[in-house]
Amino acid sequence: MSIVGESERGGQNRIVQLFQEQLGYTYLGNWEYREGNSNIEEGEVRKYLHGKYSDELIKKALAALKKEAHINSTDDLYATNKEVYSMLRYGTAQKVEAISKPETVHFIDWANPENNHFAIAEEVTIKNAKERRPDIVLYINGIAIGVLELKRASVSVSEGIRQNLSNQLHLFNKPFFTTIQLILAGNDSNGLYYGTTQTEEKFFLKWKEDNDVYDPDELLLDKQIVQFCHKKRIIEFLHDFVIFDFGTKKLCRPNQYFGIKEAQKYISRKQGGIIWHTQGSGKSLTMVWLAKWLMENNPMGTDQRVLIVTDRTELDEQIEGVFLGVGETITKTKSSADLMNKLNQTSPRLMCSLVHKFGNNNDKAIDEFIKDLQNDKNFKPKGKFVVFIDECHRTQSGDLHDAMKKLLPESTIFIGFTGTPLLKKDKKKSLEVFGSYIHTYKFDEAVKDGVVLDLLYEARDVTQHVADQKGIDEWFELVTKGMNPLPKAELKQQWGTMQKLLSTKSRLEKIVFDIKKDFLRKPRLANKRGNAILVARSIYEACRYYEIFVNNNFKKCAIITSYEPTESSIKIEETGSGETQKKEQFEIYQRMLRDYDKKDAESFEAFAKEKFKKEPAQMQLLIVVDKLLTGFDAVHCTYLYIDKKMQDHGLFQAICRTNRLGKEEEENPYYKEFGYIVDYHNLLQNLNKSITD
Repeated sequence: MSIVGESERGGQNRIVQLFQEQLGYTYLGNWEYREGNSNIEEGEVRKYLHGKYSDELIKKALAALKKEAHINSTDDLYATNKEVYSMLRYGTAQKVEAISKPETVHFIDWANPENNHFAIAEEVTIKNAKERRPDIVLYINGIAIGVLELKRASVSVSEGIRQNLSNQLHLFNKPFFTTIQLILAGNDSNGLYYGTTQTEEKFFLKWKEDNDVYDPDELLLDKQIVQFCHKKRIIEFLHDFVIFDFGTKKLCRPNQYFGIKEAQKYISRKQGGIIWHTQGSGKSLTMVWLAKWLMENNPMGTDQRVLIVTDRTELDEQIEGVFLGVGETITKTKSSADLMNKLNQTSPRLMCSLVHKFGNNNDKAIDEFIKDLQNDKNFKPKGKFVVFIDECHRTQSGDLHDAMKKLLPESTIFIGFTGTPLLKKDKKKSLEVFGSYIHTYKFDEAVKDGVVLDLLYEARDVTQHVADQKGIDEWFELVTKGMNPLPKAELKQQWGTMQKLLSTKSRLEKIVFDIKKDFLRKPRLANKRGNAILVARSIYEACRYYEIFVNNNFKKCAIITSYEPTESSIKIEETGSGETQKKEQFEIYQRMLRDYDKKDAESFEAFAKEKFKKEPAQMQLLIVVDKLLTGFDAVHCTYLYIDKKMQDHGLFQAICRTNRLGKEEEENPYYKEFGYIVDYHNLLQNLNKSITD
């Protein structure tokens, strides 16, 4: 039950008592009027380090920590906090004398949580430009690592979050936050929310224990504080689940934490399995944290190695970018020969590769390739491997996967990752290949937790009926007059297909008009805070769409497909009777490259994706066929327009391009509420079937 009428003071007294009695923290006192409150309490730090190191070494280590934690009005809190975190995690090497060897002083005993001194103080007055008092400060060995703001049940927990955010400004208490790792806020009605320094309000996370059972007699806030602030868990959380990612400090979500904890158990038992976490729930960072744990703890031995395998170039590049972004060294293999060469050596310990580099799509060639390597006395993969398989279906469980298993040592453990529900027909095969489910986090759970947005589906009918079939037939006869029978027959067969009917200019123009209308009336699009993807049926049709958009003065759009507009692609296309489809798409692509002053499709694609992700007003629409429908996360992408037959994995992955959370405040009238799916191809039956399957 929730004590709705309890005052904030009464609630704070209860939580202070909880920290002491249930969690075993020492109560340092009410420090509202205490002078000299600091994020590094020297007396407490010295008390912890005493007996472990010499007094002179302690003095030097403390001086180094204080120097690292010092910040002025112009210094960046992110950079300073990152350096302090590194010192807390790895210690500081100091020399007592010039000729002596450096000795590393560790401020926290990460291996033995109970050996540390956990304490809290309340109403910690911090005197800076303007005075502020966090409700409760958490200390480990005298170093402030967390702040907790408490609100009564009738007040939104967001007030506590915003209070924490304003406290980090230099106008208030910025210097105090250089050592802080956990920013906590809670009340009895909402429970406990957590973030870290400079986490925006939108990205604060609600703590949720895996498989938690609701008990009406338990106080939600008390229960979650006990779960989250348990000594062993808080030490583990700070050591293993903090990263600095491209200028943003991040903590793991509950689903990531429990997924990784379960994976650690499986790997320790020399077992593999599947981690199924729905699209947008942080699968890539889950790989990062699990890989870091493997590399540091070596559960399979000192020759532990990690290989991350994907089945698409863009996913391979994405994985490399994620690891490099958090400061981890990862090697991306360049070719099949390069992969085999690296497997045959003891390093690198962490690498990523396409599954296709274990062979190719010709079964006989794969068999010969494997046989040759197995007979090669100079080839033997070195080390104990844990292999992460991204999107563990499609090519990831077929012949190429079998080739990979034959080449890698028998002791290799395979962990499958997917954000896409496995189809019933594929489920058995995936479970046979990878093992049981290690951990699951489903779409509806992620929506409920606010990790991703729900999806809103709308079918729109575009008239496909040809009003004057007789007139079209007459026109066809006139156009083909004098043409040889064979090419005329081929053209007539092509003209009679549904594909040709759906590609008629009138239909594409109607869809372009419909989409342009959305950009004028839909809030996220009209105010240029969001953008959209249009899925076309073919490269040629994508080019036609682009041409119609541009001719109708909608120019902040681009085509991204696998097409390379080289001269070799049209060298046999000249017929002397006007443009063929291939020549037409070549010309349109070339015009697009010239419009954006780009020389080739590869550099243009990188440019267009970057604009789409970071400047939605400057790249409002991407027209695609197959690319960007998996592994492409752009928080501004709000609408997906589908004019292509899609089903199963491909359809589910595509629609999830739109439900990533943006940074807007909820009170913003143009806040992204849903991922919007607009269907011109009558896919509702396929969509329902895919979700049911």
